[in-house]
Amino acid sequence: MTNIVSLLQAAIVFGTVILFGATGEILTEKSGNLNLGVPGIMYLGGIAGLVASFFYEKGNPNPNVFVSVFISFIASFAAAFVGGLIFSFLTISLRANQNVTGLTLTIFGGGVANFFGGSLNKLAGGVGQISVATASGGYRATTPLASLGAVGEVLFDHGFLTYVAIAVAVLVQLFLDRTRAGLNLRAVGENPGTADSAGINVTKNKYLATCIGAGISGIGGLFYVMDYTKGTWANDGTIEGLGWLAVALVIFATWKCVNAIWGAYLFGLLSWMYFYVPGLTRSSQEIFKMLPYLVTIAVLIVVSLRNKKENQPPASLGLAYFREER
Repeated sequence: MTNIVSLLQAAIVFGTVILFGATGEILTEKSGNLNLGVPGIMYLGGIAGLVASFFYEKGNPNPNVFVSVFISFIASFAAAFVGGLIFSFLTISLRANQNVTGLTLTIFGGGVANFFGGSLNKLAGGVGQISVATASGGYRATTPLASLGAVGEVLFDHGFLTYVAIAVAVLVQLFLDRTRAGLNLRAVGENPGTADSAGINVTKNKYLATCIGAGISGIGGLFYVMDYTKGTWANDGTIEGLGWLAVALVIFATWKCVNAIWGAYLFGLLSWMYFYVPGLTRSSQEIFKMLPYLVTIAVLIVVSLRNKKENQPPASLGLAYFREER
């Protein structure tokens, strides 16, 4: 029973990171932009939040938990937003190839984050010596409901960002389905030329969706750093791996945030399952690590065969819009 509870808790933690990344990318892709720079953006969000809280708490004898959490959250969102802005400028204004730009952003974000992470480790006195106990404690604080036995441990023994991730996914889905601005954004993603003819500002919608989507994805990196690694920086590539799972989840969820909620926790479960299966060899563990991607491929095949319009990606996804060719 203990192993099952531990597995489900780990699945929710990793699933929350993936859910932030996928929700932000769904919002981005609904505008017609394909941002494969999600892992890099999550790196930027994670390191920015850590640096901001570190310098606030360093030398501060009595740091305020609310201030430390707020500063790190804003810094994380802002850094990821800037990452989205860079992507938007290159792909929307300069019409650069979206696939190449996204992959470049992933490499750039990982390089920047690991450079500053290493510098921060040296400044703090060595690997694992970074002290942001106040901010990390604020992110990991749980409610009294966590003491309600196994169910409480699984559902309520998590920091507040776990529940924020679900709320954000629901709100983004409502925005896309029930608001005029959301419908305009979806129109831009389906046919920017028609949307432009109808008086919808294509450039504005693409910029806002991409930058805000990047900001949401960046919070996933912040959650990983502050919650899972408890306010330290580890150059082990885990954030990048979770970023790619977030991109895969977008396809798995068929571009619906509501599907991404349960899909994220399924991916988290599959990602951790090999730790709890006895007798696995190293090669068998690698097969288990492939499960989220194999499930995504299977869903992609099924969706393609069924060919339902509501389960397909936006028609202009990944394509630059040339207004003069309208």
